[in-house]
This record gives sequence, structure tokens and C-alpha cells, in this order.
Amino acid sequence: MNERLVIVPTYNEIENIDRIIAAVMQLPIDVDLLIVDDNSPDGTGKRIKELQSKYNSSLHLLERSGKLGLGTAYILGFKWALEKGYLYICEMDADFSHDPNDLPRLFEACNHQNADLAIGSRYVSGVNVVNWPMSRVLISYFASVYVRMVTRMKVRDATAGFVCYRREVLEVINLDKIQFKGYAFQIEMKFKACKFGFNVVELPIIFTDRREGTSKMSGMIVSEAIFGVIRLKVASWFTNYSR
Repeated sequence: MNERLVIVPTYNEIENIDRIIAAVMQLPIDVDLLIVDDNSPDGTGKRIKELQSKYNSSLHLLERSGKLGLGTAYILGFKWALEKGYLYICEMDADFSHDPNDLPRLFEACNHQNADLAIGSRYVSGVNVVNWPMSRVLISYFASVYVRMVTRMKVRDATAGFVCYRREVLEVINLDKIQFKGYAFQIEMKFKACKFGFNVVELPIIFTDRREGTSKMSGMIVSEAIFGVIRLKVASWFTNYSR
């Protein structure tokens, strides 16, 4: 069985789904791909089923009843990955904002470079973002600064959604107690990994905004991230992080 898994959540990604699957499957390393689809009205799930015969046992699909949130999609995927015995689990977007060609570096960091959690970081070596308006770059960058100030994490890209976990991290973090569904989910996972003493490293990537489909960003997601960071910090004062 393959020891590497890539998890991609989808909702209305019909413009990207063929290409992202092909890009992951054509990598120079062996990986399995799990797509968690939230009953996309545009037929994304149906198209994935059509492609499964082409990629044999390497392409997997979990379908949910509706749009239930990014965090819960990943948690479902994490639990599936642990149940199936994968050792290294990556998460990434379907819209090519994360370059699939960076996946081998993330897996390598966890497999041979002593990382427990490897982050594809937009901000570890300057600001590496393409096709974003300056206003969004500034909001994202200073959001990460805000997270570092409140949590005292050294992670420079706390909201990054392009990461690789060793399975031990997901086994130690209680996935049933993850609170947040949007971008605060990404912060919460990194925060808890740091609090448990796992080795978290950041690798520079170039983030390119989507060219096809529509963004899933909303005001509620941003609000959750802002106030969720404070809740995380306060809750940590009353939590035992021994393992």
C-alpha cells in the first residue's frame, strides 16, 4: 500500500478537477489522492467517479451531503487516512493556488528531514503571492502577524492550507475536538501541533490565486479566524498538552 496521501476538498471545482487529478497522479513519487466533495451542484463528484477507473486504486472519493466547511472536510479525510494506515498526509486546494509540483518537497520534509508538520509557506521568505490584489496580500500577511502575536507561534504562515502531516501528529491531536471550520481550522491545527511539541517547519512556495472557479472566502470565515485565535489562546491555558 502507498504510504503517502493527498487530500483535496472540493465544492464546484468542475473547471479544475481533471487537471488537478492529472497533475497529482503524474508526480515523480507514488501518491494516493483522496477527494472530499461536498455534493457539488456542478457535477464535480460525478466527474471524479468517471475518472476513478483511469487511476485504478489511487483515486478515492468521499461524498458529503452538502457544503459543511473546509475543516470538517479535512477531518473526515484525516480519519479516513489514519484508518487506512497512511504515514504521510498532505492537504491542498483543488484550484492550483498550491502547485502540485511542491508536494514531493513537503513529503520529503516529513519523511527524511525530521519534520512532523511541513508547511508550504507564502511568507517564510518574503511575500510569495501571485495574482492577488495588494489589499488581500496585506490582509493575509498581517493576519499571520496577528496570529503570531496572540499565539506566540513562530509559524509565519499560520493560515496556510498546503501542509503535510506525519500520522503521529493527527493521532495525538484529538480531531473530534477541533472547533473551527474555516481558515481558523488551519490555525488551530498548527497551534495544537506546536503546543504538543511537534517539529513544525516551513518551506517556501509561490502561491498563485485561482484562475478557474470562484473563491470560497466569506466574511464569516474571516471573523472566525480573528476571534478564534483569541479563543484558542485562552483555551490553551487550561489544556494539558503532554503526550
